[in-house]
Amino acid sequence: MPADPAPAPVSAVPRRLRLITALMAGGLVLAMTVVAVLLKESTTGVVSFHTADQVAMIGLGLAMGAGVLLLGRSRVDADADGVRVRNVLMNHELPWSAVRAVRFDQHSPWASLLLTNGDELAVSAVQAADGARALVAVRGLRALLADHQARHAVPEPDLLYPD
Repeated sequence: MPADPAPAPVSAVPRRLRLITALMAGGLVLAMTVVAVLLKESTTGVVSFHTADQVAMIGLGLAMGAGVLLLGRSRVDADADGVRVRNVLMNHELPWSAVRAVRFDQHSPWASLLLTNGDELAVSAVQAADGARALVAVRGLRALLADHQARHAVPEPDLLYPD
């Protein structure tokens, strides 16, 4: 009889958040470009604007747009070996032995991992706004964790004769 196959790997990104941040970044770049074009080589009486100021405004819009896009870069990838979480600025790579539970409360905006050391790691790639996709990702993460826990079960200590 063949052994039970391991659950399928899980990969999730926040689809709705990525769409919103892309639209916001595009609108921000467009607005700053319009401001730069309307900022003609003229003087207001106090400050005089030149072509370099117009280019700087467009560059500022591009930089702010890139900053907005950073908010949507989160991702989670998990397989039988462990879980890799990329949030806005930080990357975490954890073995399943470091994860106690996968949590996704009813009113939470995203899922989280409860770690064996008592910490909680937000998984902002699994957003409640993504609905069914988030549910599939959480179920996949839980299946991978349950599979790891079943394969590496730690026997309960015999309390009758403590060490």
